Amino acid sequence: MSAKRVFFYVQHLLGIGHIARASRIANAMAKDGFDVTVVTGGLPVPGFPAEGLKTIALPAVVASNAGFSGLADANGNPATEDFLNARRDQLLAAFANAKPDAVIIEAFPFGRRQMRFELLPLLDAIAAANPRPKLFSSVRDILQENRKAGRDAETVKLVQEHFDAVLVHGDPDFVRLEDTFPLTPEIAGKVRYTGMVAPPPAADPAERFDIIASAGGGAVGLELIRAARDAARSLPAEYRWLLISGPNLPEADFQSLQDDAPANVTLVRFRKDFPSLLKGAKVSISQAGYNTVGDLLRTDCRAILIPFVAGGETEQTVRAERLKAMGLAGILPETGLTAAHVAAAVTEAMDAPPRKAATLDLAGAETTAAIIRTMLG
Repeated sequence: MSAKRVFFYVQHLLGIGHIARASRIANAMAKDGFDVTVVTGGLPVPGFPAEGLKTIALPAVVASNAGFSGLADANGNPATEDFLNARRDQLLAAFANAKPDAVIIEAFPFGRRQMRFELLPLLDAIAAANPRPKLFSSVRDILQENRKAGRDAETVKLVQEHFDAVLVHGDPDFVRLEDTFPLTPEIAGKVRYTGMVAPPPAADPAERFDIIASAGGGAVGLELIRAARDAARSLPAEYRWLLISGPNLPEADFQSLQDDAPANVTLVRFRKDFPSLLKGAKVSISQAGYNTVGDLLRTDCRAILIPFVAGGETEQTVRAERLKAMGLAGILPETGLTAAHVAAAVTEAMDAPPRKAATLDLAGAETTAAIIRTMLG
């Protein structure tokens, strides 16, 4: 019997969280015997998707601003109608060629409204296919709040008309979909909680750092990394610091950080062994993105979270506040962040007792594969 074919669409626009989570799910599905094709639409990210997966890279688009209100091409130029139409046609051709048994669309219709130019035609193509593949929405546990009037109703309508299930990658004991999506009761019969999509427990680290500051993709993490670098000067010189700027930090900013880094600070763009390094660290300083928190929860590293709030973003603040309430993290504000704030938080964290273990469900990738296999019959 041939393997079930899965067509997995993921579009990251600013950070790398979406592509990292989707890659972990795709890896788990491939290990479970699915024939997975991952369709990506953003800039290349080292290590994602993993080697061995079938991939289709559409011409890249990115967010043209921090508010995600526009699209630009890989060179930062506004995406033209001709460019977007050609991309849509390439996506539809890839779907027709793949003939999948299941389609997973990451974030949409709860997010990624900018991609309706190609995703609404894809929904129509799925509906017209014979046999019609099962269609799944893959969403993180906490959605952006303060959406415009009518958006939630529009989302519900699309779920009701097109989707077989909504895979919510979270632990309902931590946060439920209705906490940030009020119309959840209207689609409750299609909601499936998978647990958080976290990596497996990491191996012991090849090298050890006392404090790790990381900025995810790096597009919006410059001030965090700069404050951590400057905090290192005022703390004991024996502390070893690792600063991970992210692959998308502009080169001029990276060089500026590098040129003025203290001797006990190592600056890199990316570390494939990040989960392992966290296992060996005493303190982590980071934003409160989904994947970074998943990595942290696999360790007993003390966490200092600086939620991303630009453009009215609320998701990371909700996550950070829930973790703080559980005794799993401290919080610093992104606005007005200084080296003194970071130094004080690090000192407090270094003096604190060991962090208590998290008890959340972290097996979301494997559970996702199991749910889809069951629904395909």
